[in-house]
Amino acid sequence: MQDGFTVDLDNDPGEIERFTALVEALAERCDLPAKLVFQLTLVFDELLTNVISYGFPAGGRHKITASVAISGTELTATLTDGGVEFDPLAKAAADTTLSIEDRAIGGLGVHLVRQLMDKVDYRREAGQNHLVMTKTISVDPEP
Repeated sequence: MQDGFTVDLDNDPGEIERFTALVEALAERCDLPAKLVFQLTLVFDELLTNVISYGFPAGGRHKITASVAISGTELTATLTDGGVEFDPLAKAAADTTLSIEDRAIGGLGVHLVRQLMDKVDYRREAGQNHLVMTKTISVDPEP
């Protein structure tokens, strides 16, 4: 099975809902497991919120490109933006053993991405952040 989509989003929080609707339509077409759909939409909600909130400090309208592709049993999701250079993989892993009161603010979104996706790669190229994530599509229910 090969399917997917690419969409240009504005740096506006309302665009997250539009992206989620595209993921849900793809999930229906490809009969993706509900758990995978939940994980993918959660990851993109976190990532898009961060890019929209912090990626363009000068303001203005900017394009963010998101894509999801399915090939066989692998899902590849890509997020590309021309915002401030930010390598989420260079950030230290969140210490989830600390209490909420003792934990530093931020970093949990990146933690979720690392935990929910099988592989995450980042590169900065031609003034663009490129985050590529892969996830194996498993139809076996997990306990």
